[in-house]
Amino acid sequence: MHAHAEKLIGTAMRWTFPLYFFGALYVSGPVLGWVLAGMAFVIWRELDLHPLVWVWVGGMLFMELALVIAHIDLELPLASMIKSSVGWAKGWAMLALFVVAGTLLRDPAVLYRGACHIGLVALSLTPVLLVAALLGLPETLFVSPLQVVGGSGPEFFEVRLYEFDPGFGIPRLRYFTPWAPAIGLVANVLLLLALQESNLKWRLAGSLGCVVMILLSLSRLGWLIALVVPASLLFLSNFKRPGIWFAAVPAMLVAGILMPTVLEAGDALFGSLMSARADSTLVRGWLAEIAVQRWQTEAPLWGHGVVETGPHLVQFMPIGSHHTWLGLLFVKGAVGAAALAVPMVLTSLYLLTRATRSESCRTAFGVMLVLSLYTFGENLEILAYLFWPGMLMVGHALSEKGTFYENRD
Repeated sequence: MHAHAEKLIGTAMRWTFPLYFFGALYVSGPVLGWVLAGMAFVIWRELDLHPLVWVWVGGMLFMELALVIAHIDLELPLASMIKSSVGWAKGWAMLALFVVAGTLLRDPAVLYRGACHIGLVALSLTPVLLVAALLGLPETLFVSPLQVVGGSGPEFFEVRLYEFDPGFGIPRLRYFTPWAPAIGLVANVLLLLALQESNLKWRLAGSLGCVVMILLSLSRLGWLIALVVPASLLFLSNFKRPGIWFAAVPAMLVAGILMPTVLEAGDALFGSLMSARADSTLVRGWLAEIAVQRWQTEAPLWGHGVVETGPHLVQFMPIGSHHTWLGLLFVKGAVGAAALAVPMVLTSLYLLTRATRSESCRTAFGVMLVLSLYTFGENLEILAYLFWPGMLMVGHALSEKGTFYENRD
């Protein structure tokens, strides 16, 4: 069972770009999640699932409970409840399913090599995509007919070469994601995995590809996370070495001297970025205000049950989009927000306590850190079909000391 699961995972990662060009990526992710989780539950006694795995399962089930109660409370039609439940099965459920599936991994090397493969393909395609933008070729090649299976919009089934950033006026690439900032999230997760690859050539090629994806996403949050998270994991990996502390003393001294200059430059850079994205920043702010106001006054406990389109003021974007917590509060209320917060916090704390001793736990902690930071800039639910390798890594790390490893085939 384990070998079959690892083969399926490796194949799915290697087929990321082909599936995208067929417009099938949005479909393949949820199917993979349910299949792998089903394989894990068949032998769940052998896997000896960590209690935190069950916390993830319970948390995502509470998401569905909040959805159902909100529909009943607000007297929404049964068809809406069914549609929203299907959305849950393709979104929030994926977090728990891939954590469960991660316990099937005997060796996370399949994730590391898969991330490098995606990075290498992205690196190879980047010149082609940039030339397409310079030549003015059509931005969107086609929309896959698989759109009939349903989704949040045609962007999930588009095969798009590039797009122009309205603030900077330069091309930005989305690669295999529905919008450019999303590749910043996915590539940051893949970068953490690629950096653990044992083969130097693969590690360099994969890591470089991930960095290029992050840079060309033109995502401010993506850039920041790419600097902070790997550096934090590097510190944790050397935490017990005396040399790291001796090196830290002069580094902190120099940092103290240069800090005023750095802060001034950072403030100027941040100001220029904010002005370049002024419209985007305003829309995000208005979306946040609408989500909080309507959550507090209309449905504080169980939420509204469905996503609603915002007014013209926010360019008709869904209320709560661009922010995981606000989206949860609006759609699933305080119960839904707690259903995500509890497993994320507990898992992050557990992995952090083991990060200095275990490579798998350190990498998984990095994944949780990336996702935690991105909850303030993206809606995790809608992108779960893309960052699933990170959730597999989390599941593997949680199972590292279970009896699963004492009963290998």
